[in-house]
Amino acid sequence: MTKENGSGGPAGSASLNDIIGIESIKLGFFKEVQKTINELKASNSELERKRRDVQDILNGIPDVVAVVSPDYLVLSVNSAFSETYGDRDPIGLPCYKVFKGGRRPCSPCPLVMAREEGRKVCRQLQIMNVDGENRQIECSAALMPGTGDTPGKVLLLHRDVTVEKQYQAKYFQAERMATVGVLAEGVAHEINNPLTSISGFAEALSGHLGRLEACLKDDESCGDLLGTFEEYLDIVLQECRRCSEIVQNLLSFGHRDVRAMAIVNINNIILNCLKLLHPRLSALPSGIIRLSLSEEEPCVMGHPGELMQVALNLILNALYEVRDIGTIDISTRVAGSMVLLRVSDTGGGIAPENIDKLFEPFFTTKPAGQGIGIGLSTCYNIIMKHGGEITASGEPGEGAVFEVILPLLEE
Repeated sequence: MTKENGSGGPAGSASLNDIIGIESIKLGFFKEVQKTINELKASNSELERKRRDVQDILNGIPDVVAVVSPDYLVLSVNSAFSETYGDRDPIGLPCYKVFKGGRRPCSPCPLVMAREEGRKVCRQLQIMNVDGENRQIECSAALMPGTGDTPGKVLLLHRDVTVEKQYQAKYFQAERMATVGVLAEGVAHEINNPLTSISGFAEALSGHLGRLEACLKDDESCGDLLGTFEEYLDIVLQECRRCSEIVQNLLSFGHRDVRAMAIVNINNIILNCLKLLHPRLSALPSGIIRLSLSEEEPCVMGHPGELMQVALNLILNALYEVRDIGTIDISTRVAGSMVLLRVSDTGGGIAPENIDKLFEPFFTTKPAGQGIGIGLSTCYNIIMKHGGEITASGEPGEGAVFEVILPLLEE
């Protein structure tokens, strides 16, 4: 006789209810797991969607955006990086190597400044080489919150402000020219009035020389006095005319109405520039500047002040190169329908790698404090506005040549 379990079945054997119960438990467990998996999938999908939204936002920013770890490694970038720096993978590389090709962190480093000074955002202007061209980049470092004692990552943003700085430089230059114009007008009023009086009295004295000669003709001891009076009066009148020309040149150089176009003789522009530079040139050896001006009048339609600015800049650059041991050749000529202005010097020349950069804003080969690199850039813009061309050539140690081509004013 066999024993029965509490369910009425043989002892030691599982009943149908037991089996059904276990399967029910299993089925419920799998349902919970499936539900959890579905919830995780939905959560992952939502996270992926948000990640794509964030990446789309970053890619929509035209400036270069990079996430940098506390030890300077680039973790991610937006699409503007490849548009700016080319198709190279910066992930895992130090930011100072990626952006500046350096071997150590920049000094000063915006990331370090933001961390040490406790500022949420730190901005700094840096010069970076992008595609072989010096660009002004505004670097912004924003601290991201960390976890616990772990320092947070840094959001690095690079904004190219080169064009903005160019417009600022043009604005400051225009303001400077306007100030020169105001000062020149003041000089004209303050100096021209006494100059007029001096020249007027000198001419009046010249008119009395006949009476003076009659008074002195019987006095042999004063025979040479009349000649002295004539010589001195001629010198006074000449100097008055020279001062008047200088004032007029200043007025022309600082003229504030940039829309005022006139017939400009390039020969006169060169001569007026040399008159303005007379105090500086008088301290240099004679013959440092050699002129060869066109016999045919090289006239163009342009703005006298702007064209004088171009000529002054080219001559001053040449003077800087030759110091007081070289020579500068300035020539003008008419060739067909064009006017050519050529300024060459016997200075240090131009390095081959700098030829294509000379007319870029903020590029300069001068030491710090002696130039900011907007002179030739301004000349380039002026000549382009006048429908002409400006070129530079030269070899190291063999001097430099700058040539300006402008349309000849047709009769």
